[in-house]
Amino acid sequence: MGSHDVGDGARRWFDVADAVPLLLDARGVVTSWTRDAERLFGYVAAEAVGKDLAGLLTVGDAARVPDVLELCRRSGGWAGLLSARRKDQHPVPVMARFTSADEPGGPGRWLVLVNEMGEAHGWSMSRSVLEQMVAGSPIGIAIVDTDLRFVWSNETLAQFGGGAPESRLGLRLADVQPGFDAEAVEARMRQVLETGEPVVGYEHVGRLRAAPFRETAHMLSFTRLDDDRHRPMGVYYTVVDITDRHRARQRLALLDRAGRHIGRSLDTARTAQELAEVVVPGFADAVAVDLLESVLRGAEPVVERAEAPDGSVALRRAGLRSAGGGVGDGGTAVVSHPAGSPAVGCLTTGLAWRAERLGPDAADVNPYLPPVGAGAGPPSALIVPVRARGATLGVTTFLRRSTQEPFDEDDLTLAEDLVSRAAVCLDNARRYTRERDAALVLQRSLLPHRLPEQEAVEVAACYRPADTLTGLGGDWYDLIPLSGARVALVVGEVQGHGIDAAAAMGRLRTAVRTLAALELPPDEVLAHLDDLVSRAQEDGEAPEEDDGGPARAVGAGCLYVVYDPVDGRCAMAAAGHPAPAVVLPDGTISFVDLPQGPPLGAGGPPFESAELVLPEGSTLALHTDGLLSQSEQWTPEAGRERLVRALTARADSLDLRCRTVIDALVPDRPRDDVALLMARTRRLSPDRVAQWELPADPAAVAEARKAAARRLADWDLAELAFTTELVVSELVTNAIRYATGPIRLRLIRERALVCEVHDGGATTPHVRHPRTTDEGGRGLLLVSQVTRRWGTRFVPDGKIIWAEQSLTDSEV
Repeated sequence: MGSHDVGDGARRWFDVADAVPLLLDARGVVTSWTRDAERLFGYVAAEAVGKDLAGLLTVGDAARVPDVLELCRRSGGWAGLLSARRKDQHPVPVMARFTSADEPGGPGRWLVLVNEMGEAHGWSMSRSVLEQMVAGSPIGIAIVDTDLRFVWSNETLAQFGGGAPESRLGLRLADVQPGFDAEAVEARMRQVLETGEPVVGYEHVGRLRAAPFRETAHMLSFTRLDDDRHRPMGVYYTVVDITDRHRARQRLALLDRAGRHIGRSLDTARTAQELAEVVVPGFADAVAVDLLESVLRGAEPVVERAEAPDGSVALRRAGLRSAGGGVGDGGTAVVSHPAGSPAVGCLTTGLAWRAERLGPDAADVNPYLPPVGAGAGPPSALIVPVRARGATLGVTTFLRRSTQEPFDEDDLTLAEDLVSRAAVCLDNARRYTRERDAALVLQRSLLPHRLPEQEAVEVAACYRPADTLTGLGGDWYDLIPLSGARVALVVGEVQGHGIDAAAAMGRLRTAVRTLAALELPPDEVLAHLDDLVSRAQEDGEAPEEDDGGPARAVGAGCLYVVYDPVDGRCAMAAAGHPAPAVVLPDGTISFVDLPQGPPLGAGGPPFESAELVLPEGSTLALHTDGLLSQSEQWTPEAGRERLVRALTARADSLDLRCRTVIDALVPDRPRDDVALLMARTRRLSPDRVAQWELPADPAAVAEARKAAARRLADWDLAELAFTTELVVSELVTNAIRYATGPIRLRLIRERALVCEVHDGGATTPHVRHPRTTDEGGRGLLLVSQVTRRWGTRFVPDGKIIWAEQSLTDSEV
């Protein structure tokens, strides 16, 4: 066979014109050598002919020669990559094809076509090989011409809808996939045709004709095909189904959105509504969150059976969202779930329930199914129990319209994950509701609901805690009626915030009210209060510090003020507390020069009182530190200047003025608790006070009774004459008999009729319980029986015994 015949055979098989031919005998020895072989290997014919093929290859491939020849004998040929070794020992990668070159009756021979692979990418493959590759590819592949009409596609593309490859020929994408967003895809094809730049990884989400109820996602890549003259022939594109990856991304995005939007508040109904809003419309077309009524109240979850004979369970619809327009109503709607319904089953078992399509008994699933929008067929449904910390709080119903793909197991898993996350937030909100309600009860018990009515001062108070969640703090204010028409004004603060500080404040407030009943001067009240705090600290009764800061009475501040409307005298003392501001009737504003005592329980010098006389219509502004220290650049002087400016503002009432000051100086979320108590002083008119100096003579008792009776007649209180004469007689008699010094009798007509007897004695009288045979000792016992209350208070020059009679049924 001549070299020409050999070359023609090689081209028919190998289809490569520049291949180097070699002729081997059956043992693999070179029997023919050409100039092309000399250029490729570097050996001349004399050196190569008779050489074993293994000698022309590198060591690794030389060992493969016996196996290659054996394969050739069995199958008639072989093709593959080998590493040739040039004469200069330089390795050269080559593609080799072995073909039988036997002649009839002659010895066995092999024709080897060798092609250097230095610039080649691999095999030069025939169309049949290429068709095998693309036809069997798991990736959808198609070619469209410059008019974007199909000229070829593989069988895999048919799995994405649109028919078999032969039915696509000559059609556009919109023709084979109605409803598919063909314009967006064809826009990418035109872009590739115009620029020649491939588009890789274009993602398209939509619905295919093959799966109209299922949203699918595909990743497409486009490459332009050019002819030999580099003119565009069409576009070659591939399609890969990435629906699972797309849905996984959607699930992750939904969980992320749920984490960011559910539980932003500590309101149970709001949290349930947030769950409903997060999943519609991305996951479901309608969602209803039904919770146990006890959960909305903040109580422990309790399944309450309705009174109906069927034993249905009543839940509150706390959250609702629908593609049809439904929204929640904050848990006001009651939904009664029949016994044996899936919702009740979820409540009792704690297991979820799923229906691909609801049947005719859809009302049994949820008697108040929210609208899911358009769609004639029955919806798909999920019911997932709302469980947190081992307790079931309610159920969540998910609906998906009939035009959507039904819920599957993956959707159920996602719904359970969403609900479980929301359940923790709902349970936190429930617990917060319970704790906040308890805190509010505590607050109502610690702070006065309303300040008591009296005629000494007109009062207004404002309180703004730093802990806006519970509404509790360590600051407090109080007004305590005292004997003789006087009042005590109190403002104090405990370090820390929240419920611990409020509890410590409550103990101090109770102690102050108890000490006030002893009728002590302000400095003595604070001294006794300081002793109580110190002893409690020594005995270990004060709570430990926690993460929220100390909540102890030690270091607390208190301002105690006593005002007498008879003469306008005002006495006060402070324990680690700012002095009050005074606004005189002419508008002049100043701060009381008040000696500062140490904070309670801190130890230090004794407390001192300051006393001043206030004109009628003066306003005292008692406040805690927080009123002046809200600014970042706070100093005592700057704080006082801001307070003066706020107090200068005019207002129609004292209540409005108090709120104006708070709003001007304190933000909605203050850094520290703030309490402000404003008191506008009043004076009792002289005609409502009567006073007599009495000699230490028993005969003065009768004159005192007569004088008191005449004044009661002037006051139109003759009905109290008998009891008043009795009280005057007993108190004056005791003063004459047991005390020394001057004796004064005073009657005060305020909201009560007050009878006071002053003497120079220093002993406290006590009620005795005499035997029937005793001739005396019944005076104070009689006084206690005929009056509302009585007591003793000490003054610098003696003591005052007083008794009050109610004027509830009399005109003041």
